[in-house]
Amino acid sequence: MTAYDYWSIVVGALSTVGVSLASILLGVPAGLGLALLRWGKVPGVTQLVFLYVSVMRACPAVTLILLIFFALPQFGISLDPVTAGILALSLSTAAFNCEVWRGALIAFPKQEYDAALAFGMRRGLRLRLIVLPQVWRSSLPGLVNEMTMLLKSSPAVAVIGMVDITRAAQRVGSRTYEPLPPFIFALLIYSALVYGLIRLQRRLERRSSGQEAFT
Repeated sequence: MTAYDYWSIVVGALSTVGVSLASILLGVPAGLGLALLRWGKVPGVTQLVFLYVSVMRACPAVTLILLIFFALPQFGISLDPVTAGILALSLSTAAFNCEVWRGALIAFPKQEYDAALAFGMRRGLRLRLIVLPQVWRSSLPGLVNEMTMLLKSSPAVAVIGMVDITRAAQRVGSRTYEPLPPFIFALLIYSALVYGLIRLQRRLERRSSGQEAFT
């Protein structure tokens, strides 16, 4: 492999990181919003959220990406591959994140919420100061796990023409007739990215534990 071959895989890694990061930034808060809607048991809305989550969890990422990229133009909405990939991965990860957040909300001690209600604290304030800090700590491992799964699912965007780590490694292997070195290099990049997410999780957990001890 030449320096250009290594650089082409790194460029693919930048594409993977960009799509994954954008999907995470959109999917995590969207999942929280969906979980709060289900937790609040809003009539009609709860059933719609349940249906959405069920469909998204059952739909493979590749199928969803192809559906968005090729079906939306039939309705006059044309998206470039990057936007379509981000939208599809965001919709998918939001459903999985919803279940992570919802599990933490179910486990939240309701007596603390009721105590704040008894003191006349507004709903938004109860959520921001009491519910979300505790739910965030308990959801963090599951959220990071979903982030790593999203990162490893990102090669699905290659079906609509994007060049990610895997596609770049495949191209280098086809050109050099040595598929093993580029895929080993791609594996090392994936490992470094996942390790970075794990380190971030541990840092956030330590920070949350420190704040909890302080309070």
